[in-house]
Amino acid sequence: MTYIYNFADVQAGDVAVAGGKGVGLGNLVRAGLPVPPGFVLTTAAYEAFVDANGLQARIEELAALPSEATPQDYEDASAAIRALFTGGTMPSAIAYELAAAYERLRADDGDRDGDRDDGAPVAVRGDGAPVAVRSSATAEDLASASFAGQQETYLNVRGAEALDAAVLDCWSSLWTARAMAYRDREGIALGDVRLAVVVQRMVEAEAAGVMFTANPANGRRDQIVISAAWGLGESVVSGTVTTDDVVVEAGSGRVLSRRTADKEVMTVYADGGAPDQAAEGAPDGHAPDQGGTAEQPVPAVLRNRAVLDDGAAAALARYGSRIADYFGTPQDIEWARADGNFFMLQSRPITALPEPAADTPDTWPLPYPKGLYFRASIVEQLPDPLSPLFADLIDGSVTRSLQALMNEAVGSEVVRDGDVGLPTINGYAYYYYRTSGMWRVMGKAPGAMVALAQGKAHMGVGGWREFSHPRYKDVLKDWSAKSAGELSGEELFEGVRTLLDAGTVYYTAVESVIPIAATSEISFRAYYDKLIRRAGDPPAETFLLGYDSEPILAEKSLYDLAAWAREVEGLAPAILNQPTAALAEAQRSWLPPAGMDPALWQQWHPRFQAHLDRFGHAVYNLDFASPVPADDPSALLDTVKFYLRGQGNDPHERQRLSAARREDQTERMLARLGRTRLGRTRLGRSRRAAFIRLLRWAQKSAPVREDALADVGLAWPLIRRMLLELGQRLVYSGVIARPADVFWLRQQELQSAVEFGLAAPQPPGTAEPLAPVAVAITGAARPVRADVVEERKMLWRGQAKAAAPQLLPETRWMKRVFESMMPARSQDQQGDVIKGVGASAGRVSAPARVLSGPQDFGQMAPGEVLVARITTPAWTSLFAMASAVVTDVGGPLSHSSIVAREYGIPAVLGTGVATQRLTSGQQITVDGDAGTVTVEHPAG
Repeated sequence: MTYIYNFADVQAGDVAVAGGKGVGLGNLVRAGLPVPPGFVLTTAAYEAFVDANGLQARIEELAALPSEATPQDYEDASAAIRALFTGGTMPSAIAYELAAAYERLRADDGDRDGDRDDGAPVAVRGDGAPVAVRSSATAEDLASASFAGQQETYLNVRGAEALDAAVLDCWSSLWTARAMAYRDREGIALGDVRLAVVVQRMVEAEAAGVMFTANPANGRRDQIVISAAWGLGESVVSGTVTTDDVVVEAGSGRVLSRRTADKEVMTVYADGGAPDQAAEGAPDGHAPDQGGTAEQPVPAVLRNRAVLDDGAAAALARYGSRIADYFGTPQDIEWARADGNFFMLQSRPITALPEPAADTPDTWPLPYPKGLYFRASIVEQLPDPLSPLFADLIDGSVTRSLQALMNEAVGSEVVRDGDVGLPTINGYAYYYYRTSGMWRVMGKAPGAMVALAQGKAHMGVGGWREFSHPRYKDVLKDWSAKSAGELSGEELFEGVRTLLDAGTVYYTAVESVIPIAATSEISFRAYYDKLIRRAGDPPAETFLLGYDSEPILAEKSLYDLAAWAREVEGLAPAILNQPTAALAEAQRSWLPPAGMDPALWQQWHPRFQAHLDRFGHAVYNLDFASPVPADDPSALLDTVKFYLRGQGNDPHERQRLSAARREDQTERMLARLGRTRLGRTRLGRSRRAAFIRLLRWAQKSAPVREDALADVGLAWPLIRRMLLELGQRLVYSGVIARPADVFWLRQQELQSAVEFGLAAPQPPGTAEPLAPVAVAITGAARPVRADVVEERKMLWRGQAKAAAPQLLPETRWMKRVFESMMPARSQDQQGDVIKGVGASAGRVSAPARVLSGPQDFGQMAPGEVLVARITTPAWTSLFAMASAVVTDVGGPLSHSSIVAREYGIPAVLGTGVATQRLTSGQQITVDGDAGTVTVEHPAG
């Protein structure tokens, strides 16, 4: 019997013999693709080893655990079974074939099944032919269990003895405690458990990345999207390094667009070891005492250089097209480049790829054809594609709360089931209104506006202040009293849903405040500009500035913290000398960072924690996958450091001056309106009274908008703690690799895991869960949802590159109707001048800083122009550093506009393309009066 199959010998129907990974590699080789050479040790070898050592009876005895078995019982049984493998002897026939196949790899110069299709030799790392040794699951493992797919990889394995040991470890990984528990829950018979092993030489990659053979942002099958970075590919797959992104036309190889990133770090071999780059391109595990990988700075000459030029991108795209054609479906491909040659490391189908519309590939597919989709109010809180769990939970929650609000405003018979919703299109959230339902609602609009203005039925400013806000706090208080660690999985998930529903009800109530605030400001501005303002008079916003909203109070709190720290001897330099990341981690752990005086830390920590307790719930993004400042206060710490260095202006003084100017101009205007000849007439008195009435309405209503929005995330720190507690339990149960991966599960997957008992509290005395690093080092089984989680993250990164249309379907008349409600310029703007909406006056020339979210806040330098898709109240701390603000989305009444005016900096909003057209470091001129952003070019 032969126990070895070369990749080229593995057929499509050999899953039961070679496992899924082995079959996938065989397909690539038979398709003529460049694949690093290797072979499969078949499942027959596993069976022969077990038979030769007489292990089957003992394995079955140890694995036959009662239904009430505890996690520790599984740990004990696993240790005993794996010891049987370690103490076993490899049958001579298997050992001989394995050694011979390995020797052929060592002697192989690249003229076997690892040849490139163009005849060039495979570039592999020498010094003993290091190989990756990976488990390859069989069909029996994969078909019957929703949580199946345990896998294990050992990297940088050298020598026949090390290879034998790695194979034994792969075989024994079938009997980890987690794998056994899964099979018991799923009813998989012991006789169905088999495993193949893939052995493959590793590529010394100078560059690597991921390639989608269809565009995940828009579903177009005629576009190939490539992400590329210097060094090894593991960090590209996991998303921990910044990549170049290139879109290639599949048919012609023409580069349609490219974004060349500032690549600060790269993943390289550590300590001279072989690359941590298996055929999967991801670090499933490590062989003991091997080199592994490390991060190092990218050489300065390479940081802003494209990893792939147009020719290389076209060549790689041709491989992608061949693979997609061979498999007959769009593929997600991991690739590497060595000595200028490309190698395909893995290929798998893309899941959740949006289908392009039949009429035109540029149209985003609509889930319900008869309706309107727009990214209006909620766009300020959901600027990015949604994480899977949030998308599943938020749609129903928003639909229920929105329908309830509209029923209160216009009557229960007007809004019907299916009339409203919050579906996702290509990952992005859209408000949906069925066409027939919209006409019914519009007929009741005047009465609804009256209800809002009067605060009827829990709506408007009065309803927010007296009902919605207090109720939200009460729900949060109830769940805050419970200890997350002591709750069952069912209770935790119920708490998440209850708090999310409370948050959406609150947010929907806030949406009834926003039109009142907007209408009051628009009305005052129009009246003032048309009937009151003369040449030399201040702009209308002068009368509305100087009020302390919640974001402004948060800014003052940080400024006061810095002022206090300067008064404590030694504290300011201690904070400035600590890396921001170290301070943030220390804040979470309560322990002082290394090198900081504990006495100083004891003074600082409670003061900063008090700020987080008061303001740390402000959301950067309503999607709970995104940390809030209470979780990661790095951005706030950078602002404190900014103030400690003596930079920025005193917000107390700025607000005092704005308020004084407001009151002075109000007195001057009222006095002028009263003393003129017109002012003494009935018309003049009426005009003066209307001015006062509209001014007071705007001054009372407009600031409430920011206060209401600032508290949308009140429950988010607790929701995240509950979900991360669930995530930690699922790590222990082997479902996911790290707690935060819980956000990338679908609702039904999490619900199933909870129902299966996989999210139960850990009993006292049970073994600690294995951290991801420990899993890699010890070779523990790969978490069962790890692959699908990473695939969803990659899909999300592809979708995040898209510019989501503000309105769907994109018809001319719809744009005219709704453009004033949600300004965003055409995404087809060309040339050096980008047009938007001038939302705060002034003109500034400065370098741009393009930020995608809080993870980038540390890059912001004082005096730069803040460029973002949109800002929320949680971004306010950056306005103190910014010289101007530019956004893709927003208008004169958006958060960006309101805060920019308070800070006295220019703002151009609603450009539609700024984050795509501009790059960090570019010199630009922002003209808030003209509503333009101009890219400046160096002279000569």
